[in-house]
Amino acid sequence: RSRGKDRGMVLDHIPWTDDPVALARSDADVVVELIGGEGGVALDLAKAALSAGKHFVTANKALLATHGAALAALAEKNRSALRFEAAVAGGIPIVKAMRESFVGYGVRSVRGILNGTCNYILTRMEATGNEFADALAEAQRLGFAEADPELDVGGGDTAHKLALLASLAFGTAPDLAQMSVTGIRHLTYDDIRFAHEFGYRIKLLGIARQMPHGIDQRVQPAMVKIGTPLADVDGAFNAVMADVGEAGPYFFEGRGAGAAPTASAVVADIVDVARGANGPCFGVPAAELSALTPALPDSRRAAFYLRFAVLDMPGVLAE
Repeated sequence: RSRGKDRGMVLDHIPWTDDPVALARSDADVVVELIGGEGGVALDLAKAALSAGKHFVTANKALLATHGAALAALAEKNRSALRFEAAVAGGIPIVKAMRESFVGYGVRSVRGILNGTCNYILTRMEATGNEFADALAEAQRLGFAEADPELDVGGGDTAHKLALLASLAFGTAPDLAQMSVTGIRHLTYDDIRFAHEFGYRIKLLGIARQMPHGIDQRVQPAMVKIGTPLADVDGAFNAVMADVGEAGPYFFEGRGAGAAPTASAVVADIVDVARGANGPCFGVPAAELSALTPALPDSRRAAFYLRFAVLDMPGVLAE
């Protein structure tokens, strides 16, 4: 954003442009997009680059969750690679694992802590006894939360990432419309305290499961049993657990955001492209991505927690 910022290296000899789409008309082999947003310049650049036969590397989960199937088809039509490791869980190589390492197995489910901001807030609420607003303010002061945090705390960021993981897991086109999304704004310290008394910690989870008659996709605060891998993930870290058929569960944990993890994932994608990796970005050809059939509501079974504010007197709940 700033040409004058000290980045620890000399950039004077590097060409700059105020028109990102111009990169698609250059002699570049690979275009890297880190602009963000589901449309606008980011979408224009993606379409222009792929149409021109450029390989395209992005960290933009909103773009792919909204336009992923169409962009995948465009990439295949022009024999371009479309890679997005940095779009999901930062430096955790979960996209590559889902697309390549698990190809011989049927993925039954994927669930994870996919937003570092929310996990940091919940960790601090538990540790300090602070309410949501105070924990959010602390996260903003330390740079873990944006000035406008709604995409994070409302669950939208997790939803974008879950849509991509579900596509990789089940061979479906990303579909946000078929997903139930609940954020963490309504949580109180009492909820966290009660959960701990029951033997659980509250985490914002993204969950995608193959059900008998469809796929269940949900983003919601959930109670996770203390002592299990997901429950032990603290601060701004991310984690993903995949149930991969007979191969059993796989667990990945690492830094889910920040300059270094994101840059590492972007560079890994660039190196993959340089080595000739050019398979379908969602693991199957775009033409074979099926429409997502949502699971029937009555097929979802879960335990629930209810909190009541009532007068402290005998028989109040019975009435």
